[in-house]
Amino acid sequence: MKELSKEKISLKSPAKINLHLEIIGKRLDGFHELAMIMQNIELFDYLDFEINKDGLINLKSDCIDLSVAEDNLIVKAAKFLKEISNIDLGANIFLRKNIPIGAGLAGGSSNAAATLIGLNKLWGLNLDKDMILSFSKRLGSDVPFFINGGSQFCFGRGEILEKLKFKFEFGVILLKNPNISISTAETYKKYSSKFSYKYDMRNEVVENIRNNLRNNSLNKFNMESQQINIKNDLQLIVENDNDSVKKALTLLSKLENCLTFSMSGSGPTCFAIFKDFNTANKVFNDNYKLFKNKGFNSWVCKLIDNGISFL
Repeated sequence: MKELSKEKISLKSPAKINLHLEIIGKRLDGFHELAMIMQNIELFDYLDFEINKDGLINLKSDCIDLSVAEDNLIVKAAKFLKEISNIDLGANIFLRKNIPIGAGLAGGSSNAAATLIGLNKLWGLNLDKDMILSFSKRLGSDVPFFINGGSQFCFGRGEILEKLKFKFEFGVILLKNPNISISTAETYKKYSSKFSYKYDMRNEVVENIRNNLRNNSLNKFNMESQQINIKNDLQLIVENDNDSVKKALTLLSKLENCLTFSMSGSGPTCFAIFKDFNTANKVFNDNYKLFKNKGFNSWVCKLIDNGISFL
């Protein structure tokens, strides 16, 4: 163990959007086999960590709608790391919440990854990144992505990661109805119920889909023709079941200079992509009142090339 940190440690915990989400089939372990492109965006939660010597994990947040009990992924990550490291120390953790809850932006998974990274430093555990990545896989399918973040292919149930060299400087506008949240598990269940007849889990099929995404991913973002193609299989379910998603997608489709629009993850957050941040920011400012009048919270942000980072 290194010397314990005597100061507060603070981290930025970013959201993600899905630039591709393809469901290949159902695995023997009950998870779905996926082929995805995940991308971090400049929308952050902030976590502060301080040591306590009573051995307890104490989580507080400025978000009154968020559970800070045992079911919170921050608490789960902290207790898992404490147990596996066999230490007596505890931590006081404060979460400043900006990423909306149940939104398809993986804020909880991002927070769990930040907890592993933050407590590794706070407690002087000296775990290397590969070890942290290994631990993150046991906390949730999206958690490993955030350890390195940026732009990545995510295969398997999301834990098989490959860096994507993605250099476009797109701007993004996000819309979410603040009164709506969607269960990821329930959405996958509905998708399987409707589309399981298409599932094909033969090894050659899975590998062909992965290779097709690897080889053709950058062709999806063709700036010369001003066309971007985004696939999200879960949108087939959520758009039909949820009026707010349908309205958000319609609203985004009509924005000037919009290159493409889609739902992120299992929703209900939807996003539009623009050629750069300045273009997106102008459209955002021109339409902010419209978004609000239609009942949506809205954000404008950039793509970023990293995951969890220290402040």
